[in-house]
Amino acid sequence: MSYQFNEQFTAASRQFADAASQINHLALDNFQKIIGLQLTTFAENANATFALANEALDVRDMDGLKALFPKGAQVARENTERFVNASQEVVGHTVKTHETIAQLAKSQVEASTADVRAQAEKVAKSTAKTARR
Repeated sequence: MSYQFNEQFTAASRQFADAASQINHLALDNFQKIIGLQLTTFAENANATFALANEALDVRDMDGLKALFPKGAQVARENTERFVNASQEVVGHTVKTHETIAQLAKSQVEASTADVRAQAEKVAKSTAKTARR
């Protein structure tokens, strides 16, 4: 009896460890994608901002400064658009990862339930045979 319990416990523990490993792998992949996306966006925004700053350093009169304001507004708008697009992609990646993790968890629960049900049926049958004797 204790051997059967130990085997069930070992199998369930192994199944749980495999699922946890898969979930961790999915989460780390998502984290890497998100960090890469954010770093790329930050680099693009920084490059655009520094390019504008370099132009601002070359301004020597009021007319040059007046011409620089629309460029500054355009850079700010583009930086904001890049940030919003990156944020939407981050949310999309995260939602897909969570859906995959939820599906994995659901399949693990279903498999565990099926294993427990099968073991319970075996015990019920053996108990019924023992009771008939």
